[in-house]
Amino acid sequence: MHHRATATTPSRRTLLTVTAAAAAVAVTGAATPAGAASDERRLERLISRMSLEEKVGQLFVMRVYGHSATAPDQADVDANLKEIGVRTAAELIAKYHVGGIIYFSWARNTRDPHQIADLSNGIQRAALDRSTPVPVLISIDQEHGIVARIGEPATLMPGAMALGAGGSRSDARRAAHVAGSELAAMGIRQNYAPVADVNVNPANPVIGVRSFGSDPRAVAGMVAAQVSGYQRAGVAATSKHFPGHGDTSVDSHYGLPTITHTLEQWRALDAPPFRAAIAAGIDSIMTAHIVVPALDPAEDPATLSRPILTGILRERLGYDGVVVTDSLGMEGVRTKYGDDRVPVLALKAGCDQLLNPPKLDVAWNAVLKAVRNGEISEARVDESILRILRLKAKLGLFHEPYVTHDTVDRTVGTRPHLATADRIAERTTTLLLNDGGLLPLRSADRPNLLVVGADAASPSGTTGPPTATLAGALTELGFTTTVLPTGTAPSTARIDEAVAAAAGKDAVIVGTYNVTATSGQRTLVSRLAATGVPVVTVAIRNPYDIARLSGQRATLATYSWTDVELRAAARVIAGEARPEGRLPVPVQRADDPARVLYPVGYGLTYD
Repeated sequence: MHHRATATTPSRRTLLTVTAAAAAVAVTGAATPAGAASDERRLERLISRMSLEEKVGQLFVMRVYGHSATAPDQADVDANLKEIGVRTAAELIAKYHVGGIIYFSWARNTRDPHQIADLSNGIQRAALDRSTPVPVLISIDQEHGIVARIGEPATLMPGAMALGAGGSRSDARRAAHVAGSELAAMGIRQNYAPVADVNVNPANPVIGVRSFGSDPRAVAGMVAAQVSGYQRAGVAATSKHFPGHGDTSVDSHYGLPTITHTLEQWRALDAPPFRAAIAAGIDSIMTAHIVVPALDPAEDPATLSRPILTGILRERLGYDGVVVTDSLGMEGVRTKYGDDRVPVLALKAGCDQLLNPPKLDVAWNAVLKAVRNGEISEARVDESILRILRLKAKLGLFHEPYVTHDTVDRTVGTRPHLATADRIAERTTTLLLNDGGLLPLRSADRPNLLVVGADAASPSGTTGPPTATLAGALTELGFTTTVLPTGTAPSTARIDEAVAAAAGKDAVIVGTYNVTATSGQRTLVSRLAATGVPVVTVAIRNPYDIARLSGQRATLATYSWTDVELRAAARVIAGEARPEGRLPVPVQRADDPARVLYPVGYGLTYD
């Protein structure tokens, strides 16, 4: 069903009278100083008509369960009642006046592109039917690579570290533009990407391949390119996680990491990508739940730190766009203060959007109380709302808040978009080892392949699992393949099965996943190599696996196990594509991390 608003809808007409000029600016991309001042006054008048409850609501970006804004499945109604005290997205907007909603696959928001578009339209209709009609800014974590909420049939692009290996800013820009245009077609107008963290710690449990790499200048260039790509497609980009989450060994979902960088190190290592994002006109920046004593001696999480968010981000770096917190449900922001204090402290620190609190009623009422008792001035709240409304106006949401199935069909998962993803992925695949020129394998010479390895859960709704995807792609390229999943922690019995299955094969392809010192994956590779059958390992997540493996004849790194990367790896293995990727991070020796085994920029190709 198509959803088009008409000029005769009262709520829509009211909305247009408020911000017609702002919409014109969004369409033309420019405004005269007088016009800009007029737009600003319209937004300020809109704010002045809001009740305090409506103002507080505009600050929140909240999850909600269900595929529909008004008629979700009963299980989702039950989940909403339990967690939020409302039945539907429409009730969430009516009760709390939220300014933003975030989509998740686990909240069952993202079944298919038409359904997502209908959900977005239902949310906007609910918001525009209110006494003070304000469109909702719908957001998502669609980084691509290992973090994505919308899978097939939408186009899935290589993730950040893969793009870093490709080294092409134009590819990074193109990937973001394709991704952004598909999100916008489904009514999603704020994406929490690109990641601006510089991954200088190989043991980082939460960033890793979500980062473009370990070189601040290279990361800065990629971040700026993606900001341009997303925002030209009509989606607000969000660089994260300020002031930089790249050198942590703790996952802020489960604890509070401390970054021990000095101020000088922060300026040299962490700051450049955020500076580049700001210079590129980034629409929003997400905070990190990390402690950086050099930037704030009080050792508050950056999300709650006025010295970091106002002193450094706003004043020193000159950023005046939207600041959004990382999820307020994460443990890193909850370890020091209660859930009633966290949103208040975030606003006082300089945040504008409060993302996904664990209990919305607690957070919403705490902010309302803080304004009523004078801890936070209403003027301070208005300042954040004005930034949020400016962004909504820039994105054209006041002018055209709805999307259509026609636009979805013309945009999402089109053949040209899928072909672009395939070509970009080929340019990211990195060949680290090719002993004796084993690769490329020719189906005429080595037709029979065994594919074993880790079948990590699909990160993004792709078809998977990895071994089946690799085998399927190799079969299409003319090989005869046998598949034997061995998992991330293969047992002795499973390894014995793999060794037996290798008998008579011309080569074995092993998908490895974050190999550790004690991992059974090490035994799997060495036992297979001992059979004399040539072994090719494919690191399907972190490129560091090669440092802990022995006996293989060739090694590729794909940086993620999404279908687009695995298919590209298969084409490289078969010689249908040349490996062009270069390591964007160093691979250190497992027995001596101070020594580099493969440096940044390393990568082999075919003669």
